Amino acid sequence: MIGLDQNKTPLFDAVRKYVEDKVVQFHVPGHKQGRGIPEFCEFVGERVLQMDANGMEDLDFANNPTSVIYEAERLMANIFGAQNAYFLVNGTTAGVQAMIMSACEPGDKIILPRNAHKSTIGGIILSGAMPIYIQPEINEKIGIAMGITEESLKKAIKENPHAKAVFLINPTYYGIASDLKSVVRIAHRNNMAVLVDEAHGAHMSFHDDFPLTAMEVGADMSAASMHKTAGSMTQSSVLLLRSNVISPDRVKQVLNLTHTTSSSYVLMTSLDIARKQLAAKGSDLLEETLYLARLAREEINKIDGLYAFGKELVGAPGCNDFDETKLGINVAGIGLTGYQMEKKLRKEYNIQVEMSDLYNILAILTIGDRKEDLEILVNALKDIAQKQGAREYRATTIVPNNPKLIVSPRDAFYSDKKVVALENSIGEISGEMVMAYPPGIPVICMGERISQEIIDYIKLLKEEKCALQGTADPYVNEIRVLGRE
Repeated sequence: MIGLDQNKTPLFDAVRKYVEDKVVQFHVPGHKQGRGIPEFCEFVGERVLQMDANGMEDLDFANNPTSVIYEAERLMANIFGAQNAYFLVNGTTAGVQAMIMSACEPGDKIILPRNAHKSTIGGIILSGAMPIYIQPEINEKIGIAMGITEESLKKAIKENPHAKAVFLINPTYYGIASDLKSVVRIAHRNNMAVLVDEAHGAHMSFHDDFPLTAMEVGADMSAASMHKTAGSMTQSSVLLLRSNVISPDRVKQVLNLTHTTSSSYVLMTSLDIARKQLAAKGSDLLEETLYLARLAREEINKIDGLYAFGKELVGAPGCNDFDETKLGINVAGIGLTGYQMEKKLRKEYNIQVEMSDLYNILAILTIGDRKEDLEILVNALKDIAQKQGAREYRATTIVPNNPKLIVSPRDAFYSDKKVVALENSIGEISGEMVMAYPPGIPVICMGERISQEIIDYIKLLKEEKCALQGTADPYVNEIRVLGRE
């Protein structure tokens, strides 16, 4: 595929021709080019609804592509250095789950960091795999999870020599990259596939100042959120394969179990165009993005009480490299939590950041950002810091050790459950997940035994008003455990 023309957009061209041909439609979707939903059409524009077509000979079929979607996926694979690429319209969640289901069968062990995205747990439940968790390194100063170390991976492999796969995040939400090259070498030496969640790294192949990507270092599979950092529309992602142990037929079989038969052509054509743009102008666009990120980081670090962390973290345990477009800002030095800072920025300055945790806010910078917008953010931060003054905020949030896995997540998911008060759950086996920020690590997962230490930690997080996720009870006063009512 070396000679493929990256200036082509086969899928976009086919959809554009379909619209220009003014085909008389007797197929779904039922809005019929927007005529069936005029209020929405007036707001979003007629053209996008004209593009909202369905699978047919001219436009190919996403579940079994043989023409324009197939050509577009070949171009996508080519630009990332993969053997195969698969368009996804259910985000990288679908890709993460497909990777795990492609590599693991029921009962197989998979080694993964404890701070993996919750979609990973979904993939483990669907596949029937058994998770072997590695605790990521923790940066106590800024209160975030870092990556994993070679030593922790080697220890996990030594204790689980028959594991089928190693799963990694590259980079983390905060921009932290583990030593992916070493992870791949170690895993392959032990006959384990390497699966990589690159939800926040779709842009990294296109400029030399970013961490190495999964395909660049020989990982077997990766899933990248093109919509997050590479310019396509929300929900549009790509699954990449380059493996001697996982076959394209196996991946296609898995995707046909979970992938919609009504893939959005609006989303898929945005993938086609985003790929073309990265090929033609990606390096230049990302050079400008990096310039803005570095400028913003420099200005923020001049503000008393704020700390925009960056490349200086490289070399710390669990941080082999850093993605500078992740603008994480520690706000503890002005006496605010990240949650409070996020609310202030939105309500008082009309600025919305990507996320917040107990100590930090996170702004994601991409090829779509402008210098004037960053100036607005920096000025708002200056104003808030000046009003707050320097006063340290620090909570005691010591993450408990990994709980003991008693029942596989799949068996726990399908088991009978009962609801008990959190304080009465000591010794019970959890039937749901509790995840907390910071540092983004599940406190308890399905199938793990609940201890007093876990309960105390959850109560502490609630007192600190951390965002707790995963439970049926949004306040986590009660928790579902295995057993009958």
